[in-house]
Amino acid sequence: MRLLTAWLLCAIACVAGTLDVYDIDVEGGKSVLVVSPSGESMLFDLGWPGYGGRDSDRIVAAAKAAGLKRIDYLVVSHYDLDHMGDAPLLASKIPIGHILDHGPLETSGKGAAERYAAYDKLPHSGVKVGERIPIKGVDVLVVTGAGKWITKPLPGAGKPNPLCATTPDKPNRPEDLEDNMSLGLLFTFGKFRMLDLADFEWDYDRKLMCPDNLIGSVDVYQVSIHGQDKGVSPALAQALHARVALMGNGPRKGGAPQSWDTLRGAPGLEDIWQLHYSLAGGSERNPPDHFIANPDGPIDAAYWLKLSANEDGSFTVTNPRKDFAKTYARR
Repeated sequence: MRLLTAWLLCAIACVAGTLDVYDIDVEGGKSVLVVSPSGESMLFDLGWPGYGGRDSDRIVAAAKAAGLKRIDYLVVSHYDLDHMGDAPLLASKIPIGHILDHGPLETSGKGAAERYAAYDKLPHSGVKVGERIPIKGVDVLVVTGAGKWITKPLPGAGKPNPLCATTPDKPNRPEDLEDNMSLGLLFTFGKFRMLDLADFEWDYDRKLMCPDNLIGSVDVYQVSIHGQDKGVSPALAQALHARVALMGNGPRKGGAPQSWDTLRGAPGLEDIWQLHYSLAGGSERNPPDHFIANPDGPIDAAYWLKLSANEDGSFTVTNPRKDFAKTYARR
């Protein structure tokens, strides 16, 4: 009887588990590793190419720390240099099961065709808005991609967004077109929700969230486009009512003062966590040191931030550099 009870308790604990998310330091690029309670994994973007394979090495280090021997899904949000990295190099260092993206290259720019040609040698396929990435144990819904977005409200969403009236237009520059091709993902694990729109910009935030909020509220917002002000619109960032914002900025990229003010003005926001101290933000527009993975200074140890979420909606964010963690109780 005791053995049966112990087995049942273990089975329940093993099934429950946590959804673990590693925001990897790729120096102002983007790379987020997601590990489902089932043990399946997804890497969302690869950071930069070059630098002696720096970012692929950092990704492999995070994967090993998570206990992974392979990456089940690699999702490339779009084909800008700081997101698509060097997929062939990464694939030579750790097995990759499936590679997904928003479809064929449609935009142009310096070196875009050459980067895509190297990537295109790997087997990959496109996913569309409304489809799901089939990772066992967590729901991953594609809400933006290839310049499109969901047009019907998700369950519990669809209310008029009053922030649309007070958020000014900010037209996108032609050279930023690829940013708005970004795959954007909504992660749902029980009552926990996290939104990551990669490099979706201000004008497209409005298309997604105006006149009605089609997403609803989330617990965690992976701040768009590294926290550059061209991508953090109040119509989205404040309407989400996120409790925590995770910002994948570099010391000199992202972390813009305007973005900081927008995030701090969001109802219900408790904390901003950053991969780097933002030099542009200065002392007034950076979080306390315990909430920054890599401080200002000549030595960069490439610490990541780790989020662990529970099905009841509670979650913990950990900064390994400071051996500091903060738990957010379920709403």
